[in-house]
Amino acid sequence: MKTIKVSIDSYTKIQNFTRIVNEFPNDFDLVQGRYVINAKSTMGILSLDISKPIYLNIRDAGSQINEILALLEPYTVEEEESL
Repeated sequence: MKTIKVSIDSYTKIQNFTRIVNEFPNDFDLVQGRYVINAKSTMGILSLDISKPIYLNIRDAGSQINEILALLEPYTVEEEESL
């Protein structure tokens, strides 16, 4: 499993994001606090606080992980370092 932090803070970004993840057979979960949402569901994403970055778990990507990460790069948020 690979976890990245993403920002999908507008309806247009949500539409494009779900279009990308639906191209793959893998399971994609968005995690915010105690909520885990199917990342392929526009309605599910809208139930989250999209004004804040969200963690994306990519399951069983195998050899497709580099392609997935490249397509999701516009949504990726860099992790902030802790002091």
